[in-house]
Amino acid sequence: MNWKTFAALALSVSLLGGCSLVERLVYRIDINQGNYLDEKDINNLRYGMNQEQVRYVLGSPMLVEPEYPNTWYYVFYHKPGHDEPEQKDLILTFDQNRLLTRMTGDYQPGPNFNDPLN
Repeated sequence: MNWKTFAALALSVSLLGGCSLVERLVYRIDINQGNYLDEKDINNLRYGMNQEQVRYVLGSPMLVEPEYPNTWYYVFYHKPGHDEPEQKDLILTFDQNRLLTRMTGDYQPGPNFNDPLN
């Protein structure tokens, strides 16, 4: 193998190997979609709150299915530039009187969730 072929091969291998490093140097924006919920907001939720009070504390839900209007979905999707995406869900269930009865998902109920409203 002559030196020109060896140099061309070495150059192409180094350029292709550098693609993964160069890709990390390119800036990518963080993508946030949905409802960002702070722990402070979650701690303000109380069992028995009506839908208007919950909407005041957390904002409008991301999804309310027409067939199940008493189930509200708060979804937050975060995609950091080069890292793995993260999704957090909060599902609130109301009774037929439109009062909060259950909270499930990736968030834990606050310490005062079962305390009545004053």
